[in-house]
Amino acid sequence: MRQVPGIIPDVVERQLCAGCGACAYLSPGRLRMVDTAQYGRRPVSLRDGPETADTREALAACPGAGLDQGFDRGAQGLLKDLAEAWGPVFEVWEGFAADPEIRRAGSSGGAATALALYCIERGGMFGTLHAAARGDVPYLNETVLSRTRLELLARTGSRYAPASPCDGLQLVEDAPAPCVFIGKPCDVAAVEGARRVRPRLDEKLGLTIGFFCAGTPSLKGTLDLLAKVGVEDPSSVVSLRYRGNGWPGRWTVRFRRKDGTEDERSQTYEESWGFLQSYRQWRCYVCADHTGEFADIAVGDPWYRKVEPGEAGRSLIVARTERGVRIMHAAAAAGYLVLEKSDPGMLARSQPGLEEGRSVIWGRILALRLVGAGAPKYRGFNLFRLWWRRLSAWKKIHSVLGTVKRAWVRRLRVRAEVVPWEPGGSGRTTPGARK
Repeated sequence: MRQVPGIIPDVVERQLCAGCGACAYLSPGRLRMVDTAQYGRRPVSLRDGPETADTREALAACPGAGLDQGFDRGAQGLLKDLAEAWGPVFEVWEGFAADPEIRRAGSSGGAATALALYCIERGGMFGTLHAAARGDVPYLNETVLSRTRLELLARTGSRYAPASPCDGLQLVEDAPAPCVFIGKPCDVAAVEGARRVRPRLDEKLGLTIGFFCAGTPSLKGTLDLLAKVGVEDPSSVVSLRYRGNGWPGRWTVRFRRKDGTEDERSQTYEESWGFLQSYRQWRCYVCADHTGEFADIAVGDPWYRKVEPGEAGRSLIVARTERGVRIMHAAAAAGYLVLEKSDPGMLARSQPGLEEGRSVIWGRILALRLVGAGAPKYRGFNLFRLWWRRLSAWKKIHSVLGTVKRAWVRRLRVRAEVVPWEPGGSGRTTPGARK
């Protein structure tokens, strides 16, 4: 049994898949994405056969198998003090969308949507590829290409549920002009890998935006939360928002009662995330990039201070490439984005949990290798240095022993079976999927 995955089914069965969908884009005749209740979005095999060029490309782009952080550490303007723990950073701003509707609807300050809208309306770009609530099943996600303000506005807000936006990259490749891509850090890393093997895709990527991510809860997490608030029948859900319409916004489900009337249930962000985080997929526990290090621009919440009740949303905006710096300032100059405060120290103060989460990764990977479970391969992340310098002796020990325990509890040494889940029906195993 391999510790380093050699093919995409290895990645999936060893519970290293991030569910990004890049493999389905790169190998459409061999793989397709499905929903699973326990693990999230996963690729399944459409047919068996020998390894081909497209399957090799899929594995090369797969962020679950590993990541290679190869940015130029000597680049002019790079904030070198942040590079070890946070990857490439050129500028850090606190800001928000100038459009008040976008600012309110967004999960924080609407910065990602404002940037995407600028690129479409003023930057000559064709559209924005991202995830949105599925039209017919609102508690699931689908990949969409938004081309107007109304489409972007209707699809704002974080989706704390499995999504595979990279499965739609063919739409970008076929577009008549460059596009924006918005996704989780693992999604953006997959895009970076895919563009290296698909020159036409590289030509059509005008801007990549990553948002900070502490992990993706499974579909089961959403279903259990619905049941907890009294929505026993998922098919009755009319709409579901995880955040937005205020900062940080509320988890809000609207559903149809048996008598045909509609009702609503709601929880605070803290309550809903506190429940959902225990359902995160295993790959998120060994993720080295929670802040979009492979993106041109990364956005998150400026949690360095308490959010006052009724306060308008604000975004932490991190320019990670020269292109990101240029487009961010152009959007501000054109009146789409307000850049209010520049302070590189806001990054660490806003996300201390993510910094510590990166520091424990080396110990967790060591533990996985010791017990014979699958482990991603990272290059250029300085993980041992972070583990050694930034963790106490107890946390170093716990990062290893705690992972050994999790490996047994989560059965990480046993091949996971992918059982597709369909709304209104029981899961079934897709023919051709490996056991």
